[in-house]
Amino acid sequence: MKTGISEFKKDSCLRRNDKQMNKKDNIIIIGAGLCGSLLALRLAQRGFNVNVYEGRPDLRTTDISAGRSINLALSDRGFRALRLAGVEEKAREICIPMVGRLMHDIEGNTFTSNYSGRNGEYINSISRGDLNGMLLTEADKFDNLTIHFNTRCTSVDLDTNTITFKRTTTDESFDVTADVIFGADGAGSELRKSYYLERKFLFSYSQNFLSHGYKELEIPATSNGEHQISQDYLHIWPRGEYMLIALPNLDGSFTVTLFLGLEEGKYNFKDLDSEEKIKAFFQEQFADALALIPNIAEEFANNPTGPLGTIKCSPWYYKGQTLILGDAAHAVVPFYGQGMNASFEDVAVLDSIIQKHEGDWETIFKTYQKERKTDADAIGILAEENYYEMRDHVANPIFQQKRKIEMALESQFPEDYFSKYSMVTFNEHIGYHEAMTRGRAQDKAILNMLHDGIISVEDDIKDIFDKVKTETEAILQDDRVAGL
Repeated sequence: MKTGISEFKKDSCLRRNDKQMNKKDNIIIIGAGLCGSLLALRLAQRGFNVNVYEGRPDLRTTDISAGRSINLALSDRGFRALRLAGVEEKAREICIPMVGRLMHDIEGNTFTSNYSGRNGEYINSISRGDLNGMLLTEADKFDNLTIHFNTRCTSVDLDTNTITFKRTTTDESFDVTADVIFGADGAGSELRKSYYLERKFLFSYSQNFLSHGYKELEIPATSNGEHQISQDYLHIWPRGEYMLIALPNLDGSFTVTLFLGLEEGKYNFKDLDSEEKIKAFFQEQFADALALIPNIAEEFANNPTGPLGTIKCSPWYYKGQTLILGDAAHAVVPFYGQGMNASFEDVAVLDSIIQKHEGDWETIFKTYQKERKTDADAIGILAEENYYEMRDHVANPIFQQKRKIEMALESQFPEDYFSKYSMVTFNEHIGYHEAMTRGRAQDKAILNMLHDGIISVEDDIKDIFDKVKTETEAILQDDRVAGL
């Protein structure tokens, strides 16, 4: 499977000293998804001996994700980590830029809302499988890294740092012992499970599910392989209690995702149990989308309904032996497009700490959690909040006025004003918690002043900027006094 040492690796080897080259730690990563494959690649580039174990088949040769994963939105935080690993440009080659949202109302009318008032800021639609496959291929170039597919983790013994695996092709079980174990095994993490089952330390854990779930559908490409609707936008059909979104794919299709109550509400997944009900629901609520989805009944029946949940836990590490990261430590709902970006940022933050404390894993893990936990909690909160914005608020007139003002402020004062969305999405040097705190204050300032008639979209933009800045600082000061 190895295809030789990459030019990046050759350059890295020339720069390493003897101490760095003679790294003896046997590192195991559980999970070869997006986070696990990027982490493996970066650790291999640093010269560590790495083995990665993945329960699923190699996705480069087996289709394992149809209807089971929400399309990904890659943005600046994710690119920062990919740049660190030397694969940013390879990722950009398989991206489709989206400059904003294109909303579809119930009458079939559309209106746009850009993500930023600055030039060159956009998010990118990317296939989870294509991106994961690219990272695996890059990882395969390193002789000090081996990936084992069809090998599922079933338990972790924290006393001995021993992992029990089962080969999914033969049901054979076997044990592997490591010096350091990383759990990048997603929301259902076995390593995280061992933290609370073995009771070696006080471990806090919460898993909060929304009452809504999701189901994927598809808008196919035209016979010429072109997109039927604009590929430059993330399309949203906001309907208050539910919504439909669509992201473009390189082959001309769109991945469409319906977010709907599982059992609650006038319409819900449980009640949509026949072709007649499904088509009637779409005809009433998403008629223009229905016209583009020819196999809706078949896809609705065959594609699974997925849950939407947020995971928080602490601590993420055990001594200097194990660490969970990515969704295993802080799974979020997908409504800020930051789940993958946050996981990639985990790798970048961890890498910077390894650079400072190499050889002392306990200090590395302790410092990593201290630096990362607050931001991880914040993006979980922001992601849930953005669900209500996307399905409901984007169609609200006062929200639309706020967005017009924000776009104008970013256009006229590109170095001085950043909306909450811009801070989260386009400013990788601003932590999620800071973006949440300042962004909420700015939102409150603009909405309050619009409501009270203190500002309007017709006012002089410099006057609006001064008022928003003053009111935002006043709100932030009140929050500091209140200890928020």
